[in-house]
Amino acid sequence: MRALITGASAGLGRDIARELAARGFDLILVARREERLRLLAAELPVDCQIIRADLSDTASVYELYERVRGEDIRIVVNNAGFGMFGEFAATELTSELRMIDVNIRAVHILTKLFLRDMKRKNRGAILNVASSAGFMAGPLMATYYASKNYVLRLTQAIREELRQSGSRVRVCALCPGPVDTEFNQIANVRFTVKALTSREVAKCAVEGILANRGVIVPGLQMKAALALRRFAPEALVSRIVYALQKSKNS
Repeated sequence: MRALITGASAGLGRDIARELAARGFDLILVARREERLRLLAAELPVDCQIIRADLSDTASVYELYERVRGEDIRIVVNNAGFGMFGEFAATELTSELRMIDVNIRAVHILTKLFLRDMKRKNRGAILNVASSAGFMAGPLMATYYASKNYVLRLTQAIREELRQSGSRVRVCALCPGPVDTEFNQIANVRFTVKALTSREVAKCAVEGILANRGVIVPGLQMKAALALRRFAPEALVSRIVYALQKSKNS
């Protein structure tokens, strides 16, 4: 059994790799930082293939698929992504477009290409890492929240198509709340509520994909918050999110 993980050099991707390795999966580890991938591979008790790739470059995304398409990949984890804090009018357009390329375009391409292969074999699973942000608008992190909305809704739609066709292929979305990773430093935010560790979220993610849960939300606190969110008007939710985001950066 083999699994491919993007964004495997740190945080959640690294811990998902550890969880899958503990379950006997050989791994294809993908990220921009090759040295970190080598350090991770050295600690894991399974066969690891390392691929350095910048998924903000569309050509590199296609090259990644072509390089591994012949492998018997049972699980694909689309984890690579990043965020950015600031008012939409003020944030840098070039960085936002790069975020869209990584968070949306790369996920879309890899999901479609690997899904086609898996459907032909009638087996396999894709885990798309979305976020609790995917359930709402995100003032002060507008592009990031919108990107995770895309990932979540795309995954849900594909899952229903698979169900209707009777396919055994599984497609799931991971929607964690705050996670203690280096994402926070890159996005220039800090959490005002207790974050889960990436190891806790990774364990929940792998258990969820193996159990074929459509939307995986780690932690009772976040499950409760998302349940309550359904009863609040969208305008009120946006105001609350704005206040929370503002407090992260203050």
